[in-house]
Amino acid sequence: MTEPAAPILIENLQLAYGANRVLDGMSLSVPAGSITALLGGNGAGKSSTLAALLGFVRAESGTIAVNGIDPGARPDVARRQIAYLPENVALYEHLTAVENAQYLLALSGERHGRDAVGDALAAAGLQESAWDQRLGGFSKGMRQKVAIAVALLRRVPVLLLDEPTSGLDPRATADFNLLVGAVRARGAAVLMVTHDLLSAADVADRIAFLEAGRVAHDVAASGPDRFDVRALHARFQTGGRQVAA
Repeated sequence: MTEPAAPILIENLQLAYGANRVLDGMSLSVPAGSITALLGGNGAGKSSTLAALLGFVRAESGTIAVNGIDPGARPDVARRQIAYLPENVALYEHLTAVENAQYLLALSGERHGRDAVGDALAAAGLQESAWDQRLGGFSKGMRQKVAIAVALLRRVPVLLLDEPTSGLDPRATADFNLLVGAVRARGAAVLMVTHDLLSAADVADRIAFLEAGRVAHDVAASGPDRFDVRALHARFQTGGRQVAA
């Protein structure tokens, strides 16, 4: 019996902006029910990988598929398979946390009642007293929690996370990792782009390091300690260039 294709599949992807080649043989597969953390220095190709998966750019050659759909050829269809949490989320200052969540979910064709939204906000770590406050007075961390709640309410096969723990304190980061683990448990493929090696080591099933537009090294979690964080950190401090931080 043929194994189903991974919900996130990239093979030998080539992408350039003019003379600047940003992806050069990029290959990565994220199976259903797993979390891959993608780390790399500035200019390594992390943002371009996300842009290609979201269909914002089209590669010159290679294969890319989101749940079997080419996002370069059918971006709107591919995006309906994805919940995406960017680093800097565009939220509406004049709306409350609940209203923001309900509006953003409606834009993606989903409708959730207040109870479901409240449960998601609580799970994301936002205090109930803030649910009906307008976002104008929210900190970056509080805004991130609203965005996390929206992403986690989307019942789709792929979750893309861009620096998801940015602006979160250590307790909120730990809570977030538990939430992402719950998304994995329901069968989603999760790709987390991050500079936070410690957070990645806590939650990821695999850590891949991107250098010069391709995966230079990847390692799977194993044993009770999952990853040798010190060894990973040391290995990618080369030539005065710190890849993981």
